Amino acid sequence: MPILVMKFGGTSVATLDRIHRASKRVAREVANGFDVIVIVSAMSGKTNELVGWVDETSPMYDAREYDAVVSSGENVTAGLMSLRLQEMDIPARSWQGWQVPVQTTSVHSAARIEDIPPANIMAKFGEGMKVAVVAGFQGVSPEGRITTLGRGGSDTTAVAFAASFGAERCDIYTDVDGVYTTDPRLTDKARKLDRIAFEEMLELASLGAKVLQTRSVELAMRYKVKLRVLSSFEEYDPNAGTLVCDEEDIVEQNVVSGVAYQRDEAKMTLISVADRPGIASAIFGPLSEAGVNVDMIVQNISEDGRTDMTFSCPVDQVARAQKAMEDAKTAGDINFHDLLADTDVAKVSVVGIGMRSHTGIAAKMFDVLSREGINIKVITTSEIKISVLIDRKYMELAVQALHDAFELDTAG
Repeated sequence: MPILVMKFGGTSVATLDRIHRASKRVAREVANGFDVIVIVSAMSGKTNELVGWVDETSPMYDAREYDAVVSSGENVTAGLMSLRLQEMDIPARSWQGWQVPVQTTSVHSAARIEDIPPANIMAKFGEGMKVAVVAGFQGVSPEGRITTLGRGGSDTTAVAFAASFGAERCDIYTDVDGVYTTDPRLTDKARKLDRIAFEEMLELASLGAKVLQTRSVELAMRYKVKLRVLSSFEEYDPNAGTLVCDEEDIVEQNVVSGVAYQRDEAKMTLISVADRPGIASAIFGPLSEAGVNVDMIVQNISEDGRTDMTFSCPVDQVARAQKAMEDAKTAGDINFHDLLADTDVAKVSVVGIGMRSHTGIAAKMFDVLSREGINIKVITTSEIKISVLIDRKYMELAVQALHDAFELDTAG
């Protein structure tokens, strides 16, 4: 039998009624001739509750026990859905990560999947099982301990299973009905895309779109897993949702496919650092070690052997970045006059594979922002993306203006 992977997020399994509704969708795919691997998240809010219990019990917790506790939410969902499917006369059983096994690294709370041997589940399919309900977000370390994959890890689990089992497709059921040209909450002109290329989805996910977890898109692109994002709350439609696929599978589309944003950004500038070989390493090495997620980087023109270095990072990592820089200065690794932090900025980006073959996209973007009176603080580009840092108060205006300018409310 062909294999289909279906993943249900926390809102899709938040109650027994929603688990029943999700089970009906699984039953329909079994009737369509598939053996189905279902990846489930914990019921909505459960993981946060479990994390809270751990923090309250042991603020300086053992990461191995943290994983043992927070992974239990997915186990509950997997068991309940298996019971529901059995009540519907569908041969199903639940699987925890260690039973598959989902083999991961030993980095607790942020493990990476290394291998998913298909033998155990395939043997059960051969014995008549039709549905394997697998607890997402979890695996087992080489030491035999339960591990978790970090937030959004169930998406990654689903794509990894689709790759390992050669699935026809991986359907990600969530509380939105697909991938939009921008956040529909910011503009009612946002349009659902029927298809989007892996590279575009990867950029959008990394730039703030919350539909798919970045690592899951990376895996899908590497192993050519066709992803479909669709709502678990809409009526059944075989053509629903957005298909994330190869660029070659998209016939026509706009030059720009979407506008993404990240609201809580900060711009940090080191004033007057030595312009010498190795200075970038001396700055960004300590930031990396401190766990600061540096994004945009700009170095000013050198004057008298000194330069300014600007970078962006999430606003909740500013204190960590400041400490890392002060520690490096105290250690004598770097010397700077001042460290300025602007914590009231946002990042707005336009994304599209059509940028590779069309000129003038950057000029048009900058012209639109200029006409709206929006000052650009930092710019970065790639083959298919242009990102700018602007004052946060102009973020929604910028998104709406760019969405209109690139006519994203109409199909290409």
